[in-house]
Amino acid sequence: MASSKKLLKSNASVKRAGKQALANQPVSAELHPVLSELRSFLSRHLFLSNRLDSATQPSTQRLAQTPKLLLALSGGLDSSVLLHLLATLKPLLGFELYALHVHHGLSPNADAWATLCEQQCQSLHVPVTVTQVSVDTTSKLGIEAAARLLRYQALFDARRVIQADFVVTAHHQDDQAETLLLQLLRGAGVKGLSSMAAVDQTRNLMRPLLGVSRQSLYDYAMQHGLAWCDDESNDNTRYERNFIRHDVMPILQERYPSVQSVIARTASHLAEASELLAQLAEIDAQHLVANDSICLRGLEQLGIARAKNLLRWWFAQHKLAMPTSDHLSEMLQQFLNAKPDAELSINIQHYILKRYQQRAYLCIDQVNVPFDLVWNGEETLTVPNGGLLTFKQVLGAGLALKFGMARLRITNRSGGERFKPDASRPTRTLKHLLQAADIPPWQRDHLPLIYWQDSLACVPGVGIAHELKAAEDELGIEVTWQPATFEVHQSMA
Repeated sequence: MASSKKLLKSNASVKRAGKQALANQPVSAELHPVLSELRSFLSRHLFLSNRLDSATQPSTQRLAQTPKLLLALSGGLDSSVLLHLLATLKPLLGFELYALHVHHGLSPNADAWATLCEQQCQSLHVPVTVTQVSVDTTSKLGIEAAARLLRYQALFDARRVIQADFVVTAHHQDDQAETLLLQLLRGAGVKGLSSMAAVDQTRNLMRPLLGVSRQSLYDYAMQHGLAWCDDESNDNTRYERNFIRHDVMPILQERYPSVQSVIARTASHLAEASELLAQLAEIDAQHLVANDSICLRGLEQLGIARAKNLLRWWFAQHKLAMPTSDHLSEMLQQFLNAKPDAELSINIQHYILKRYQQRAYLCIDQVNVPFDLVWNGEETLTVPNGGLLTFKQVLGAGLALKFGMARLRITNRSGGERFKPDASRPTRTLKHLLQAADIPPWQRDHLPLIYWQDSLACVPGVGIAHELKAAEDELGIEVTWQPATFEVHQSMA
């Protein structure tokens, strides 16, 4: 271990360092620069976010609500300093602090790191949990990436358990600069080059030290007598990030002393550009995206660059890893240049991208499972194929409540059904009505049919049996169906 001297400090000395720092907490006017910056960051992001989230809650809940943070604690310099900083600010700002150390078991020193983390937290009176994970050393992702995935999964799982507002990591300015260079060398686009966000609301992830250099963290640790450990793998330049850190950055820094802060500032500019592109995609999506599908005619009218931007945004909404630029261009060309009646199918990770009636759909591969359910008044009902039925009481639409709509039978198609949603039109086969409603072929077999007293009463997406419809002045039950998503389908597998 590179810093065995640090780890050989006695438990007592570790405790003394923490207690001394807490006993000598400076008043706000004399806060250490790093501490002052962190305080400003948390005041802007943590407490503003907390106020916005609680604005719609009852006053009794708002008064009792205290922000919670979960720190990712490795025992290294960066997270050890952040632990000390947060523990110092905790009584000043009034938030709860927890820590989680993920024990990967990859280093012979892993047990010692976990012990140090426990000692650090004990001295600062911070609850800590050590979670062990098993990393697949043969993963195609590589050991680093596989370990990172497990680490973040453990952190997000723990956040949900303790109901923390954010997971907090100790990434700093140097990390940000290294990330941008790595992404640049991988040919990343604007989103990738924007590197790490200070606050990731989607994942409830916070990186409050992105504006602080590693040297500043080191100086703080020395000033406060903190203990930490160094991961010996951080010196191995076979890993890309270590190569950038040890071999590339020193050369750049010799010529450009402020290279880390300059690159980090560039990442910030790119993050703003990425946000603008996301906002543009959201504007386009309002007109072109609906029900896990996208209008191809509208996509073509956007132009190539804007169409690609919308596709990237759409894929991101489904948590898909971005396809390469060439693959994205190929997908776009296939869908836009295909004949009107062509039915294309392209695999994209755990989804299948299909084309039907001038729309592209993100679908999951499903086996048609027969089901026969009874609805007893629930607001929602999940069917065995993963789709979701929603029942809502409305005025002037849906199944008329005057008929006593209780214990509705829900099942899937068996073939040959006939249906009459419009009193002025003849009874039609359900197959004909589904085609007329532009419901894609792969969704039809999974479509739930709703029966009342052995009569087909409702076909979501098609209509209500004309004789059972609520009149304009009558209450009814409106039924909507959301086809299975990948996440729901996996949870039911």
